[in-house]
Amino acid sequence: MRIEHQESKLPTRIYEVLTKSSRETQELAGKLAPLLRPGDVLSLTGDLGAGKTCFTQGLARGLGIEKKITSPTFNLIKEYKNAFPLYHFDVYRLQSPTELMELGYEEYFYGDGVTVIEWGDKIAPLLPPAYLEIEFRRVLKENLREVRIIPRDGNWNERVGRWLSQG
Repeated sequence: MRIEHQESKLPTRIYEVLTKSSRETQELAGKLAPLLRPGDVLSLTGDLGAGKTCFTQGLARGLGIEKKITSPTFNLIKEYKNAFPLYHFDVYRLQSPTELMELGYEEYFYGDGVTVIEWGDKIAPLLPPAYLEIEFRRVLKENLREVRIIPRDGNWNERVGRWLSQG
């Protein structure tokens, strides 16, 4: 796994991690889990099959959730309980952010759990001011992934630094 970071023109850093397998992607997510706390929101973006659900599986495992994690494409949301809830959204099928508004998304985004949103870019106007954006891109080889990590406030910058310093 190779980790780099670059300064953005915005007041945040953009970190880049290269993972070579699904297992490495899950391990990367598992190392983030202990740094999460209730109220955190993660927006995952990338093409179909880029690694969003794989990352969420590793995150759930890192949070101590043993249940099988699958993408809630047709359910929109799945909730997993442990020390605090993990709310797993997949908003791929939404036509507009308004559809999520009708479901009372605020209870999840500003609630007592961690919220992970696959295809979070589709509901960008609804995301809270402070969240962690994670972009997944396939790179040449089938299992090679570039994971771009974009903290959307200073608190996330500090936590991402701790997360990635774990190697």
